[in-house]
Amino acid sequence: MNSRKLVPLVLLFFCVTTLYAIGKKDKNDSPPQDEKKIVQVTGVVRLVGSAPSSEIIVAGAQGQWYIFKDDMAKLHNLQHQAVTVEGEETVIELTFASGIPAGTRRILRNIKIISIHQSLPES
Repeated sequence: MNSRKLVPLVLLFFCVTTLYAIGKKDKNDSPPQDEKKIVQVTGVVRLVGSAPSSEIIVAGAQGQWYIFKDDMAKLHNLQHQAVTVEGEETVIELTFASGIPAGTRRILRNIKIISIHQSLPES
């Protein structure tokens, strides 16, 4: 092959691969919008997960709330007890890698312990 014909072919190949790598911007590139509000939650404090990634949750009649890592120490000694806590709730919509919805996760941060109950109060 002649070098005059090879140079445009190499340039064309370079341009096509570069344009393909740049691609177009996805519609869902913006960060997820999480709604935050102050809520009061009553439920039983539970430790879930295994040692490296264990989490504390408050499981009540309305659902379960995961406690933010910085606030876990406040509830660690209250496991298996019913409590009422108040905190900033963040709701995150979870999705699988394929894009199928996987439910919601409610996270409480900046919590305050309102009361500790002997048994779970009736709602």
